[in-house]
Amino acid sequence: MELSDRQEKIIDIVKNDGPITGEKIAAQLELTRATLRPDLAILTMAGFLDARPRVGYFFTGKTGTELLTEQLQKFKIKDYYAVPIVMKEEASVYDAISTMFLEDVGTLFVVDEHACLTGVLSRKDLLRASMGNQDLTDIPVHIIMTRMPNITVCKREESLMSAAKKLIDKQIDGLPVVKEADHGLEIVGRITKTTMTRVLVELAMNEQV
Repeated sequence: MELSDRQEKIIDIVKNDGPITGEKIAAQLELTRATLRPDLAILTMAGFLDARPRVGYFFTGKTGTELLTEQLQKFKIKDYYAVPIVMKEEASVYDAISTMFLEDVGTLFVVDEHACLTGVLSRKDLLRASMGNQDLTDIPVHIIMTRMPNITVCKREESLMSAAKKLIDKQIDGLPVVKEADHGLEIVGRITKTTMTRVLVELAMNEQV
């Protein structure tokens, strides 16, 4: 978050003299309390300052990076995951390639008859399978997919930061969002690198408002 010159001065005053009332901050800046009210509200909501009734404002001691990290930690997967693109285990590699192209995704999730996750298909998996003289309509996806339990998953209550770390650590494009079911892990959504980019853009746009 980019602060104005006046907001930077307010933070300096609170650092040096806090806790301090809004009236005293206004007096040091030779401004009215009403003029400062929006700046104080922004700094408080952003987490740079905190306020206590009959005490005044004080500096939280947190940097912009720390505040951004705290804000990102509050974002939950359940609020951002998209509809998963799934294939049945008996579907052919040809069908998987067609689906990936038509849906414009980088990852497909393979499910059994109970809609439970059994595998993942990446672009690399499909590319490897298509290299050669085999008839892709005769190869079922369960032959080439990455199988459980070698699949990294996430759950709806996890933070987006946790999902982002998994994407980076595993060097993958997408994660299945799952929930516990009677027959295994039922897939309910997907989180991708595109999701993370969208959240960062939304956060930046909101901070500019």
